[in-house]
Amino acid sequence: MATAFPSTSYDDRRTRLETYFDRTASKTWERLTSDAPVSGIRATVRAGRDRMRDTLLSWLPADMTGLRLLDAGCGTGALAVEAARRGAQVVAIDVAGSLVGVARERASAGLGIDWRVGDMLDPALGRFDHVVAMDSLIHYGAFDIVDVVAGLAERTRSSVLLTFAPSTRPLVVMHAIGKLFPRADRAPAIEPVRERLLRTLIAGAVPSARIGRGERIASGFYTSHALELLPR
Repeated sequence: MATAFPSTSYDDRRTRLETYFDRTASKTWERLTSDAPVSGIRATVRAGRDRMRDTLLSWLPADMTGLRLLDAGCGTGALAVEAARRGAQVVAIDVAGSLVGVARERASAGLGIDWRVGDMLDPALGRFDHVVAMDSLIHYGAFDIVDVVAGLAERTRSSVLLTFAPSTRPLVVMHAIGKLFPRADRAPAIEPVRERLLRTLIAGAVPSARIGRGERIASGFYTSHALELLPR
């Protein structure tokens, strides 16, 4: 399996995301991921994210006792908390310290989640049984996504679950329309990726694994596609 190294574009986009979430939108995302009332646009995003998180969790074992899981791009921590409740030893990492701070405050201390601020590709994080990267790669192009997936797969025993923004006409149109809305309602730039291209690139970069299940979730201004990567 080829070793993947972060590219300049990956590093640049990661820095921009860190700046956006820590300096511009931390309160917006704290509210979006809570039960507080939100605008119609944000409500569709919240509903879509909830459905996607439930989908990814359904692809993980119901009993995760003794298993180690990396929540790669944990945000405010909802998926990490559920995995910990199933018995997993969870490392939850995000580039945005403000979001990790919210996650720590919301999570029960007894769950023992290891909250981190940093890069999901940090080799010091160690090896895992499962890795989940929910909507943390939707801001990257296809080649950067593949580099990240290959790097994560190298230290994962069972499955890597990821999502990407599929390149569909409705998604392209919606994002064009989205530019007309107030800046507060906008997310960082999302990079639509063609599913066939991504599958082909992953197959070439990670020959020791195969793509399993796939699921697309569309909810108003939220569209994301999940893939499951399994060892052969």
